[in-house]
Amino acid sequence: MKLKRTLGKSHFFSLVLLLLGVAIAAGPVHGQDPTPTPSPSPAATPAPQRGGTQELNAEQVAESTVIIYGLGGGRQTLDQIRRTTFERGKVRMRNATGSMDSSNYQRWIIRGENSAKDKVRWEQELPATRYSLMHVDERIFGVFNDTVFTPQDEAARSFEQSMFRGIDALLRYKENESKIELVGREKQLGVEYFVLDVTDKKDRKTRFYISVRTFRVMQLEYEELGVKYKRKFYDYRFAQGTLVPYRTVLWADDREVEEATIGTITFGQKVDEGMFLVG
Repeated sequence: MKLKRTLGKSHFFSLVLLLLGVAIAAGPVHGQDPTPTPSPSPAATPAPQRGGTQELNAEQVAESTVIIYGLGGGRQTLDQIRRTTFERGKVRMRNATGSMDSSNYQRWIIRGENSAKDKVRWEQELPATRYSLMHVDERIFGVFNDTVFTPQDEAARSFEQSMFRGIDALLRYKENESKIELVGREKQLGVEYFVLDVTDKKDRKTRFYISVRTFRVMQLEYEELGVKYKRKFYDYRFAQGTLVPYRTVLWADDREVEEATIGTITFGQKVDEGMFLVG
């Protein structure tokens, strides 16, 4: 399985290949003679070859992706830099009449030991009002004019999906104790992807399409209540030493239902714990 030579043009991609080569070279050796015999000096371990015997496994694909999103620092960099998140942008959502409504949003996150322990506040600014959806102590609720309310099922599901069906489901699969499975490779419109399934402890399975060339997540898919969802990621940029897609589009049964564009995003700044307290 031969990774494209364009990987060598980036220090980060070279690092990934090096790490994969080390992982493969460190594998167990079988059928060795108990009596040592002279042998020629071994050649350097080659990078994985497409169509050859050296195939990437699920963990190697997942860990390579984590390295890329941490710009070489991987999981440690992501944990250190993304202790907190503040994000501001615009979102377009399909309403009950079928048209798309536009509004501004803000999101605050205090990172927990896993995704379920995260504290998240998502605030939407509508023309005449604003409200928040929150995830605190592993429960979801809404806040309007300092009054707590129970959001409608559809709104709660959408908010939950944004937390547990996004790129972090892959980047934090170890912390979340999720299972991973490499389905194989797939080519779409001339672009080749690793297809990787991530299933969390609540049996939520999300399928990721990871570029073979860049190890970036370009698309994910999942199904819920009989609806097939697809989310695509665009406009990747560097933000404080990590990789972030600034535009995402969500489809439900091949119909666009949401488009979000990040205006600004910052990591590591102090987030007031009081904004997660109500009552």
